[in-house]
Amino acid sequence: QVQFVESGGGLVPPGGSLRLSCAASGFTFEGYAISWYRQAPGKERELVATISSAGESTNYADSVKGRFIIFRDNAKNTVYLQMTSLKPEDTAVYYCNAGNQYGRIWFERYWGQGTQVTVSS
Repeated sequence: QVQFVESGGGLVPPGGSLRLSCAASGFTFEGYAISWYRQAPGKERELVATISSAGESTNYADSVKGRFIIFRDNAKNTVYLQMTSLKPEDTAVYYCNAGNQYGRIWFERYWGQGTQVTVSS
């Protein structure tokens, strides 16, 4: 059974930092690009960052470029999102899935519960 478990969210002030974790199971983790997505209330889901299967290539949404870093540990089946200089507009529920920068998502039926990030003073 494919499973994604996101963690690490919380409430931080503007300018703060958080590190999100995505633990995946049920598929050959090292064979897939993994992406982070986010969805704010009343908005569509947005692709935030993507990392290639071996970790040699990354892509970011313009809105987070220079502030967020995606990296992975294939030995732990885990992908991380290091978020710095957080802004109120980063407030959303963050999800991960096996997906590439072109919008393809391999396990569309297996979204996790997500982790809430709230940026507010």
